[in-house]
Amino acid sequence: MNQRLVLRPSRLSDLPAVERIAAASAIGIGSLPADREQLHNKIRLSTQALDMDTDHSGEENYFFVLEQVDTGQIVGTSGIAASAGFGDRFYSYRNEFIVHAAAELGVANKIHSLHLCHDLTGTSLLTSFYIDPDWAGSAWPQLLSRGRLLFMADQSRRFAGRLVAESVGVCDEAGRSPFWEAVGQRFFNIDYAQAERRAGGRSKRFIAELMPQYPIYVPLLPPEAQLAIGQLHPAAELPFQILMDEGFEADTYVDVFDAGPTVDAQFGSLLSVRHSRKVKASRVSEVLPGGAPHLVANTTAANFRATIVDLPVAAERGSAPLTATQLELLEVGHGDELRVVALNHASR
Repeated sequence: MNQRLVLRPSRLSDLPAVERIAAASAIGIGSLPADREQLHNKIRLSTQALDMDTDHSGEENYFFVLEQVDTGQIVGTSGIAASAGFGDRFYSYRNEFIVHAAAELGVANKIHSLHLCHDLTGTSLLTSFYIDPDWAGSAWPQLLSRGRLLFMADQSRRFAGRLVAESVGVCDEAGRSPFWEAVGQRFFNIDYAQAERRAGGRSKRFIAELMPQYPIYVPLLPPEAQLAIGQLHPAAELPFQILMDEGFEADTYVDVFDAGPTVDAQFGSLLSVRHSRKVKASRVSEVLPGGAPHLVANTTAANFRATIVDLPVAAERGSAPLTATQLELLEVGHGDELRVVALNHASR
């Protein structure tokens, strides 16, 4: 990899760059509110969480940035909420099919319905994904998303065994969501963008409590709203595909605001978790030939660092030969522990 980028915890000096990213992110990424005070608080609380020695998933939130080392430019963000809906309920719509039958008429119909639920409360939640469009076609979005999984693998006591992620649903450039207009706006008289701003990455309970508690029969919704259920905003396609390649499932839940898919998986089943290995860093004078790109992370919390480097395939079974520059980037020394996984899951 010719470019040097590193995934690391955000710090308060990153605030101007994070503000820029929040302003550029799509409507619907509520965990990146375009509000300086909320973003400042987000970074501050992440720093506090990383400094804590905790053995359970609670109210902690972890926020990372992807930094281009040579320029200091922040080109992406991603995060983790240790416990979705901590101290509250985490609402979603669950896709179900209700069977209506009349035996005497010989008629049976399966009707698609949405049930307001809080099944995912207490799971760990992937949040805040954004990559600068100039970098979207590179390998670095893989680090931005999957690097979190390496962090979680080494800090597993901080997180739940089940992991979820919400994806931004269909809306136009003006922020109009056909699903919100057909459902949410009828019970809460504000538009989609206002609803997301009011939530600001916090609990959606204040919305959900005004939603109908009975099933929503999908065939009764306008066609445009029906078509929006489970569909993605273009900005969500890249992070969604990375998670699907990891082994997440997307058929059961959708977001209560825009009906974008909410994916879920058992953490231990994900490919980057199952295929990752602990190795020892070994110092070499130059990059060894014949290597393949790997995600490589140190095993600390507050000083977490992850990047992509070329390593021999055998590195997954023993040591990772790294140059002095690569060791410095990861803030490790000769003999320190690393977690590595191949960038491409060819071995699966």
